[in-house]
Amino acid sequence: MKMKVLGCIITLLALALLVAGCVTEEVPVTPPNGVQSEVGIMYTAVGQMPMLLSTGQVDGFMVWQPLVSVATVSGIGTVVSYSQDLPPEGTWKDHTCCALSAREDFIAAHPDVANAFAALFILAGDYVQNNPERTAGISANWLYGGADMTFGDVTISSHDVLKDSIPTIRFTTEHSPEWLESNDEFILALRDIGYLTGSLKDASKEEVRGMLFDFAPYEAGRAMIDAGEIVTPAKLTKPISLGYLPSDHDAPLFVAVKEWQYFNDEYGIALKPRSDVPGKVEVADLIVNGVTVAEVRLVLGEGGAPLMTLMSTDAIQMAYAGTPPAINAIDKGTPIKILFPTQTEGSGFVVAASAPVTDWNSFITWVEKRSAEGKPVKIASPARGSIQDVQIKYALQESGVVVKEV
Repeated sequence: MKMKVLGCIITLLALALLVAGCVTEEVPVTPPNGVQSEVGIMYTAVGQMPMLLSTGQVDGFMVWQPLVSVATVSGIGTVVSYSQDLPPEGTWKDHTCCALSAREDFIAAHPDVANAFAALFILAGDYVQNNPERTAGISANWLYGGADMTFGDVTISSHDVLKDSIPTIRFTTEHSPEWLESNDEFILALRDIGYLTGSLKDASKEEVRGMLFDFAPYEAGRAMIDAGEIVTPAKLTKPISLGYLPSDHDAPLFVAVKEWQYFNDEYGIALKPRSDVPGKVEVADLIVNGVTVAEVRLVLGEGGAPLMTLMSTDAIQMAYAGTPPAINAIDKGTPIKILFPTQTEGSGFVVAASAPVTDWNSFITWVEKRSAEGKPVKIASPARGSIQDVQIKYALQESGVVVKEV
């Protein structure tokens, strides 16, 4: 099964990464029932997807949270499947998504600080899992100022959206075998189509893992938590800059800052905000055992790739972002390491609420009916080659559906 999955991912990535502009390509499949069913995929900014769905410009979309919950809470959409449940069964369980990365020179110069951050984010991830409603409120305030979200004539509460979204994301810092294997397969697929041109191109699996990962801070952080004592690092003379993305996938960071008093009192470590503002925070202090260790500047990025560019110039030393941009940056020579995952899964496929769809099988039945009527279903997806793009294309191919880019 693993080799079959890999072969399909390679095929889909080749299509996704090599097609440019308004070109129509087909994924070659043999429909099992003799009827050629098709789905059109258009690429668009993820923030536009709810509007496109509500106005009938697309019939569905594949995206990460909280936009899946935007569709369901607003009533404009229905979840067909969350990412980990897309066919074939078990393929995407615990799949890679976001992680904490750091510059190698920063880790080498300040190992105790890297270990302290690891401990804090392990604890914050556990807090999120155990306190989803509180986390939803914190994330809604950080990301949206607690205000309502408006898409055309649809207005919904950001708090309601985040309360629906947070429980669908698996917040974990454990580098599980499934998580490691999902990264291995992504590397092999990128290599097969010639997308990797640098250090990862010809390296063995062991060499690749050595270039990608440094789990020492995670192991040290976990050991300190288990021992009940966080080691106090030496004070830094310069600020640390940590990049992050405007997504509830980064909820452990928001919680670590907003619930700093809890973490300080319970574990002796905190990211204390410099100012008591209701929404996002730009500057905080890393405090360990009552000692202010460093000023931490929180840098909001537009995407994973821009954050990797900032890391390459040492404008930021750490980043809370997806593993794919980190992999690409490492291949091109950016001196960083992935320290540990911060969450897995957390994406989903949505169709319009008016569609006669309740699950994947009924979706395929609808696709067949629409194709027979000459009105193929059209869905929106994030960028070509993204995890979400590969997942939805592979699921469609497995169901005998021809995929066309429109």
